[in-house]
Amino acid sequence: MSAFDPASATIAIVTYNRSGLLTRLLGSIVSMDPKPGHVVIIDNASTDDTGDVVESFRDKIGAELVYRRMETNTGGSGGFSEGMRVAHEIGSTWIWLMDDDVEVIPDGLAKMGKWAPRFQSIQGRRYDYDGSEFYWQYRVAEPLGIPIPFAPAGFDASGYKEMNSGCFEGMFIHRDIVSRIGLPDPRFFIYWDDQLYGWLASRQTTSVIVDEFVLRRTREIKQWDMGIRHMNASSNAYRYYIMRNRAYIKHYYRELGVYRPVPFAIGTALTFGKELIRLFFVERTVRGTSNLFRGLRDGGKISRDRSWKPMPPLTS
Repeated sequence: MSAFDPASATIAIVTYNRSGLLTRLLGSIVSMDPKPGHVVIIDNASTDDTGDVVESFRDKIGAELVYRRMETNTGGSGGFSEGMRVAHEIGSTWIWLMDDDVEVIPDGLAKMGKWAPRFQSIQGRRYDYDGSEFYWQYRVAEPLGIPIPFAPAGFDASGYKEMNSGCFEGMFIHRDIVSRIGLPDPRFFIYWDDQLYGWLASRQTTSVIVDEFVLRRTREIKQWDMGIRHMNASSNAYRYYIMRNRAYIKHYYRELGVYRPVPFAIGTALTFGKELIRLFFVERTVRGTSNLFRGLRDGGKISRDRSWKPMPPLTS
C-alpha cells in the first residue's frame, strides 16, 4: 500500500447527551498533529447542548467537520453504522471510530498511520481514566463467540499482535475492508456489534492491535479489581442486549458456515454467568437478572427469523 496521508483519514465520533465529554474529545483533536481531513460527528438525538458544542469547534478544529443529528437514538451500533456510512460516502481512505468518552493523544494519528502501509484493520492502545494501561480482549474464541480474557497483554519486538475482534473505541479501518463487509449492523443497538465487525474484518485481512498508545479514556467506570483484570459495572439495558444480541452473532455464523450449536451454546451460558458475577460482585445487587432472561427470550425469536439477512457489501 502507498504511504499514509493524514488528510485521507476521517475521525467518526458517536455521541449522546454527553456534551462535556464531547468538548474534551474535540479539544484534543484541536491539539492533534497531524490532523485528519474530516471529523464526522453522529449525534444520537441528544437533548442537551451537543449541537452548540459542535458548532463552537467548527472554525478551530482544523479539519472539515460534518455533523449529523439522528432523529432518534439508534444506540452506539446505529451511530457507528451511520458514521461509517458518512465517512465512506465522502471518500475517506481510513476511518477512525471513537466514542465521546475518549481523547486523542496529540500524535495519535501519526502513530496509527505508521502501520497503515502494512495493515488495513488496526487497533491502537488506550490509557484508562486513571492513566494506567487499559487491557482490551483482542482475541475471540470463535466457536464460543466470546472474547478470550487471558490473551497475552505483552508485545514482542514486532510491535503488533494479530487479532480477530474489534472495538469501536479506536477501530482504524481501511475503506476497502468496509466496502467488502458492509457497514456495522445497527440492529445490535449496543453490545457485540464491534466484536462481530472486527471478526468480519479479520476474515478479509490480517487485523492487528499495535503497541501504540493513541487514546485516553475520560470517563471513570465502577470496576471490580480482579488482580490481573478488571470487570466494569454494567446496566439493565446492557444486560438485555448482551443476551439478545447473541442471536445476531448466531445468524452471522450460520451465514458464513462457522456455527457449531454446542460450543456456541456454551459461550452463551458463559456470558450469562459472567453477567451474574458482574451483578453480584461489581454492582452488589441481585436485581437485574430479569433483563438477562428477557434478552434470551427475545434473542430466541430473532434466531428463528428465516427472513434475516446480513449487512450487504458496499460499492466503492
